[in-house]
Amino acid sequence: MKSAILLGILAVILAIGSVFAGTYNRLQVMDENVSANWAQVENQLKRRNDLIPNFVNTVKGYATHEKEVFTNIAEARSKLAGSINSKDVKAVQQSTGELNSALSRLLLVVERYPELKADRSFVALQDELAGTENRIATARRDYNESVKSINSVIRTFPTSIVAMVSGIKQRDYFEITETEKQAPKVEF
Repeated sequence: MKSAILLGILAVILAIGSVFAGTYNRLQVMDENVSANWAQVENQLKRRNDLIPNFVNTVKGYATHEKEVFTNIAEARSKLAGSINSKDVKAVQQSTGELNSALSRLLLVVERYPELKADRSFVALQDELAGTENRIATARRDYNESVKSINSVIRTFPTSIVAMVSGIKQRDYFEITETEKQAPKVEF
């Protein structure tokens, strides 16, 4: 009789242990997926950051008196680079918004120089930036989907207990600001 109770207790402990281990492993995989998707967002933001000086220098050749716009872009790029290094989603969101604002002012400058829009270097860079913006949007979507997955799993019972014990916390979404929701007005 004692051995049957002991076997029953042992079976319950093993069952709870294997549920814990399975849940723990699943959370670890999901957490790693979020981190990998965030790294892809950072990668694409860095790619854009690397393209911007070439874009700005091409425009500078035509618009030499627009110094303030170029200064604002340089400052916003620098701030974004620092934010990416900090791994702080909120800081990256804020500095991305500032860079987007500076770039929209640059696009207004571009409108004033029709000959610039015909320049082959400018068109190639513009295409590269457009492709990069699409990659950023895809990377942000993938990141937010992985955040949604892990956050929704963490909020369920008993997974919430395993998450708390293992130190896995809910992650922040990469959201756009109200300013970024408004499409810039560009006329060619």
